Amino acid sequence: MLPAMLKLLAKWLLSASALLFVAYVYSGVEVKSFAAAMIAAFIIGLLNTVVRPILVVLTLPVTVVTLGLFLFIINALMFWAAAGVLDGFHVRGFVAALVGSLIYSLIGLVIESALEGLFAKK
Repeated sequence: MLPAMLKLLAKWLLSASALLFVAYVYSGVEVKSFAAAMIAAFIIGLLNTVVRPILVVLTLPVTVVTLGLFLFIINALMFWAAAGVLDGFHVRGFVAALVGSLIYSLIGLVIESALEGLFAKK
């Protein structure tokens, strides 16, 4: 139980750091502080856990027709929605949300891969 909680905490901290990195390398995304990044990472994770699966099911025909590319739109919507709810996290429009979510997702893949290697069950 403790390793699972440590992994979750590490992922949360690294995801917040990833948001700060996205804001640093891309001007379309702004994060005011690390605390705002922590809250934004939590909200993005919550939206991806609760709302994203519903949207994926509802837009399945469009996703199939576009060969899965519509999932990028759904990711951007989750990113943009989190920015709409929070004060310290701002995204300048949908295109900025799309680019920001792509960068954030790529960093998230690296984080997840690294944590899997670090917290591998023996």
